[in-house]
Amino acid sequence: MSRPDTITLTGITAIGYHGVFDHEKRDGQPFIVDAVLHADLAEAAATDDLAHTAHYGEVAEAIAALIRGDAFDLIETLAVRIAERILADFPPVSAVEVTVHKPKAPIQVPFGDVSINVFRSRA
Repeated sequence: MSRPDTITLTGITAIGYHGVFDHEKRDGQPFIVDAVLHADLAEAAATDDLAHTAHYGEVAEAIAALIRGDAFDLIETLAVRIAERILADFPPVSAVEVTVHKPKAPIQVPFGDVSINVFRSRA
């Protein structure tokens, strides 16, 4: 079996209100999402038809809406909800890997980034 084709979106950024602390839910902070969509893109390439692929502009909008949407305590929850939405709304996608970055997490030591990575598939 061959490796699936991928569409990669990186750095989708929006202000969200996720976190366990009251000030995180009140003040918000930037969240950055990367998503790798696994899909067979042969038909899209053969037909040159957007209907046979995942419209990455619409995927990006869906991700940003979830970042800005309901507040979750955990970025794990946000990552899984993003993965579930992509699989539900974009049928050509057979699997998705989502990374949620929280670069301004309330950590009291110097750090570069905190991220959660999840992988979900239809199977």
